[in-house]
Amino acid sequence: MTATFFNTVRKVSLVLALTTSFAAVSSTASFAFSSEAQQMCTGDAFRLCSSEIPNIPKITACMIKHRSDLSAGCRTVMDRDLAAQKSGKLAAQ
Repeated sequence: MTATFFNTVRKVSLVLALTTSFAAVSSTASFAFSSEAQQMCTGDAFRLCSSEIPNIPKITACMIKHRSDLSAGCRTVMDRDLAAQKSGKLAAQ
């Protein structure tokens, strides 16, 4: 039971770290993603890039590197947000 408790605490801590990381990302011009991307991609970030948490630039690079492995929803919103970023049109959401 103690191991289960610590695993749960670890998972909650990782979720909080990732949420905080994505919040910081959305306020950083070079790595700005919408709240929809944060919501759609959290699971993928844990699945594919957990070793990079909480380093925001590394999480972002990892997610881009693993684009073909992303869930369809995450890939769609990341592509849209990256395109908007390149054109300078991503508003803070």
